[in-house]
Amino acid sequence: MTPACPPAARRLVQNTPLLTFNSHRRPQIPVSFKMAEPASVMAGRARQRMQENEEDKITRKAGDFKAFEADMPKLANRFSFSLKDNLSSYLGRNNPFYENVNPKTDYVWLLDTTAYQNRIGRWKTEVVAAYFLKDSGKDLSEVVGWVSEKLGVADDEDKKGTIAKRLQPLLDAILPAHAVEIDLQGVNVRLGPSGRDGISSDEIAIPGSGYKDGQIITSKAINADATAFNVTFAEPKGWAVLSDIDDTIKKTLTSSPIGILETTFADEPEPIAGMPELYKHIVQKLNNPPFWYLSASPYNLYPFLREFREQYYPSGTMILRDASWMNLAGFLANLTQGTEAYKVDRIEKVNKWFPKRKFILIGDSTQSDPEAYGEAYRKHGKWIGAIYIRKVMGVEGMDEEKKNAPERFEKAFKGVPKEVWYVFEDPKELYAKVDALVQTK
Repeated sequence: MTPACPPAARRLVQNTPLLTFNSHRRPQIPVSFKMAEPASVMAGRARQRMQENEEDKITRKAGDFKAFEADMPKLANRFSFSLKDNLSSYLGRNNPFYENVNPKTDYVWLLDTTAYQNRIGRWKTEVVAAYFLKDSGKDLSEVVGWVSEKLGVADDEDKKGTIAKRLQPLLDAILPAHAVEIDLQGVNVRLGPSGRDGISSDEIAIPGSGYKDGQIITSKAINADATAFNVTFAEPKGWAVLSDIDDTIKKTLTSSPIGILETTFADEPEPIAGMPELYKHIVQKLNNPPFWYLSASPYNLYPFLREFREQYYPSGTMILRDASWMNLAGFLANLTQGTEAYKVDRIEKVNKWFPKRKFILIGDSTQSDPEAYGEAYRKHGKWIGAIYIRKVMGVEGMDEEKKNAPERFEKAFKGVPKEVWYVFEDPKELYAKVDALVQTK
């Protein structure tokens, strides 16, 4: 839903002689619009706090997140952009004042996606793009210094280089009111313009026919510094997998703020032992099902997480959280507040695309996966064929007695048949269960 257009933006539209635009040349406005606290940021933060559940509170209290976040650096420059872009971004997709991205100054991430068939059998997909201004994170050296000091690696230049690379997308300014063209099977398609968060989301029809279930095509941007993206085709029926990332398939093994910063920005990512093999087994036994990777990590970490997924796990769509913050503390809040409501909402979206598929939901006990998946089952019933929760142990700062208590799982899965959900420690426990699903319709 497009936000209501404020009076200033309405005046901009009504008085177009003040700013003359055409489809070929769009002049820059030499005015920088800086906000101490955009309404979208305040609303996003308030929503996360309101959606915080009991599991979130346990995690944040055990790690003393509030005190740690108060000491983290500010990132105010992320929301510094031109007055025109700011005001016209309220107009949404019909914004007549958008600009095409400039390959010299801008960069775009095009996220992998999954194509579905509509009621008349035509292939469609949602393409998400994130727009940034190159090398605009002026606070990078300061933030890298702060993080490396906290992690005790201030003298390790290699580590600091890794930290800088992963932090850069969290610091670069976002680009609202921008668009990019892609080549999709030989047809030029416009994506965007981006909204106030620097993200565009477009439902587009895929040219051509004869695509097969499991087929993957690659699309690229035209005249833009942008990542290529894959489109995976998935027919209406069959099995599908929706998986969490942190502590389900990727090692985090910490609930402390310091630990999260270390595993996210400094360490080489490691898979959970046995999980890559389990996912290969699922692919083989369930006829190459489509995969979705649902995480509360912000979309700014997409390249980092995509590289990890490509190395160890099946191709698939990564669903990451919108980032609405003005300081690095917002990154931690994104990961630890309102995760249940966020995941239930995204599962709802996948259900609308594939209502006839049968889904396996895979998560872990560190945060709110049991509660989110239980709620999803109560909403969608037999659309969910299996729920597997990894019991995580040995996590710094986690109250294992509470997080792994049988009573917690019984409560989370109230109303869910016992044969549907299972808590495991060793991924090998799931092989026979996956094999049994082959006969399930």
